Amino acid sequence: MALTPLEHDRRYGELDQVLRAYAGRPADDTEEKPSAALTAYLRHTWHTRPWALAAAESQLREYARTPPGRLRVRLGEFYALPDLGLDDAGILDWLTLVADHIRRSVEEGLVPPPAKPDTHWEWHARFPELGQLLGGWFSQDMPDEFGTHEAAVDDYAESTDRHLVARLTGEIRELLALGLEESEYSVGAAELGMEVEAPDRLAMSGWLALVAARLA
Repeated sequence: MALTPLEHDRRYGELDQVLRAYAGRPADDTEEKPSAALTAYLRHTWHTRPWALAAAESQLREYARTPPGRLRVRLGEFYALPDLGLDDAGILDWLTLVADHIRRSVEEGLVPPPAKPDTHWEWHARFPELGQLLGGWFSQDMPDEFGTHEAAVDDYAESTDRHLVARLTGEIRELLALGLEESEYSVGAAELGMEVEAPDRLAMSGWLALVAARLA
């Protein structure tokens, strides 16, 4: 039988987070330097859930040491690794390499400094509720479904728990406090799922500030 959610998380939960961090990015870690994807994972996890790094290192190393055999595969009691562009012969060595980088980061205190999100995974990990708003209410169908940006924001506010609305407001203010270039705000909004332009020729940062004010 397939893994239960509890068993999945106990064995592979943090390993899954590490591998999700590689979505759309190459697994080009070397012995000397972690990849951009792993650096993003380390940066976000160090500053939000540092205790999870030990679990990630352990789960990566255990999977590399004892990959699922034929019986577990037949029963569905295993974690299916996503396609990382690596051949079967190299994937287990790569998992060990990633575990080595995480261990070195912890043991030597190699903490990536705070920075703007650098990968698709990091944008969503850092601004999850903003991703819900932009990805759920501002797809390319938004003009047909809501008519205006304001109507879409109002629909989000009316259908979402107030605690999550407050969290979204905080995420927008955190994002604006980064002081990014305007093009970087547009890239971030696209990474978070926005498929339409800001209204009335507003800059993306200006529109986000209006959204936060409207929700507050």
